[in-house]
Amino acid sequence: MRVHHLNCATMRPPITPSMVAHVLLVERADGLFLVDTGFGTGDIANPKRLGKPFQLMVRPALDPGETAVAQVKALGFSADDVTDIALTHLDLDHAGGIADFPKARIHVHQPELDAAMHPTMREKARYVGAQWAHGPSWVAHSEAGDNWFGFSSVTALGDDVVLIPLIGHTRGHAGVAVRDAEGHWLLHAGDSFFDAQQVQTPAGCNRGLAAFQTLMAVSNKQRRANTELLRELVASHSAEVTVFCAHDKSQYDALAHTAG
Repeated sequence: MRVHHLNCATMRPPITPSMVAHVLLVERADGLFLVDTGFGTGDIANPKRLGKPFQLMVRPALDPGETAVAQVKALGFSADDVTDIALTHLDLDHAGGIADFPKARIHVHQPELDAAMHPTMREKARYVGAQWAHGPSWVAHSEAGDNWFGFSSVTALGDDVVLIPLIGHTRGHAGVAVRDAEGHWLLHAGDSFFDAQQVQTPAGCNRGLAAFQTLMAVSNKQRRANTELLRELVASHSAEVTVFCAHDKSQYDALAHTAG
């Protein structure tokens, strides 16, 4: 499978480094597969739906050329070629583009879908129902019983795509692992961490990002535990698995450059 690295949202928070929305576009024999979507054309057309607090906090560029659908078309494909989208979670900067691919099946963990459809008061600001008002074809997955490099309860979405529970940032947050044409795994860890240093040994983190991810986590204890598991994965299996998060620009730049 050929894998493309896309940046589907440039964000420039005032107290942290610039961030991206790292999206994977996977070419498979039976169609295209996206991992996350960043912002969509609906968000660009109507930024108000993202909410003023969010816009002030992250200062998104909202560039129509960065939408997943624009980049899919730039590569010579059509929106209808995207058959499946796996979301790490349904936060507004990850799920905004699903409406641009109305024929795609949307894979998500069941607890995450439950959170988005029935949010608590604390969760309401992170989910934007307008992003899925078109009535997408949801495929909600319960945690399965398979194992993947020491992670349990994973769900295979085909021979080369795995959905991995990484709860903490949200109720049903997941990582999505994709195996490329060379047999190497790419683990999109979503918002399990925000700084590449967090999965290195010794670990580190930008102070602003550390505060931000703590503030946003529904369970910071679970988030920290999963970050530790990811750090162990990097330390033990870096030859087989590349781990990256959704928003670290340095990771995106390195992987996009390597992929050509």
